[in-house]
Amino acid sequence: MTMRRLHVLLIASASLTASLSIAQTPPAPTPGQPRPGGGIGFAKTVPQIASGAWNGARLADGQPDIAGHWSNTIANHSNWTDPQGGAPGEKPRGPERPRDQRAPSRVSDPADGQVPYLPAARALQEDFAKNFANPTKPQYIEPLARCAPGGVPKSFIWHGYEIRQYPGYLVFLFNSGTRIIRLDGKPHLPANIKLWNADSRGHWEGNTLVVDVSNNNAKALFGRTGDFASENVHIVERYIFDNDGKRYNYVATFEDPTVYSRPWTATIPARRYTEADPAGGEWHYEANVANRPGKPLLHERMERMCVENNGPFGGGAVGVPLTDPIIDR
Repeated sequence: MTMRRLHVLLIASASLTASLSIAQTPPAPTPGQPRPGGGIGFAKTVPQIASGAWNGARLADGQPDIAGHWSNTIANHSNWTDPQGGAPGEKPRGPERPRDQRAPSRVSDPADGQVPYLPAARALQEDFAKNFANPTKPQYIEPLARCAPGGVPKSFIWHGYEIRQYPGYLVFLFNSGTRIIRLDGKPHLPANIKLWNADSRGHWEGNTLVVDVSNNNAKALFGRTGDFASENVHIVERYIFDNDGKRYNYVATFEDPTVYSRPWTATIPARRYTEADPAGGEWHYEANVANRPGKPLLHERMERMCVENNGPFGGGAVGVPLTDPIIDR
């Protein structure tokens, strides 16, 4: 499949998804009651999944079959190194707990759980975090609040997402942006081309998808704590899947000598959606049952308006509702 044909397929798929979502709008949540979602976003530990052979199902082209709807299991993007500690200047969701009773930092190396910034870079990150809750300059507005793509690696901790597989490609459909991973061995884009979701070239090693990531414009932050990389960053990602296809760990090594004092590693656990999970719940999974009576069960992605991202910032500049339909269809 050529890149052009893949793009056409993605556009057609997105149109179909939007049409089906219009046909079946998720039920509105009951005021004062928590939305469904299974609560998987607040796990306290990261499962151990080792790289090794893949013994699960395969697609016709030999890829391990890992397509479906996925979500991380720790927390959203409020805080990169203290995932359940809340955004800077804001209280965490749910009951407040001591640090040792919350999920570990997403920084799995070094052992202190902190991004090893150079002094000037640390000062920039701390300046953003200090001004996040009361931004007085445009530079303190988190880019995702402006409907920008989540980027790498933030997209993995911002709402659920879908993985689709095609011969020679793997596609992530995120809440904010789409990322294509080529598996055909072709070289990266020219170095002067920079993308919000970077340029990704991958291959499979048993149960592990290894992806080399470059050409990152680095405009997306990692979260509301302002952690970041520069456009010089080089990332090697390892998506390590368990053989029952229920979980994977995202393990990524970041190198950027203009921002960090040494390479460091992030680990993000993820779990696959099953029919036993409540559909359409909060940010964990964005899968709903398609409205097509008499046909086999099909889960499709929720249609979300970008303005949804403005929820924590007061509902957006135009005062749209956070959960009700924007337009009465």
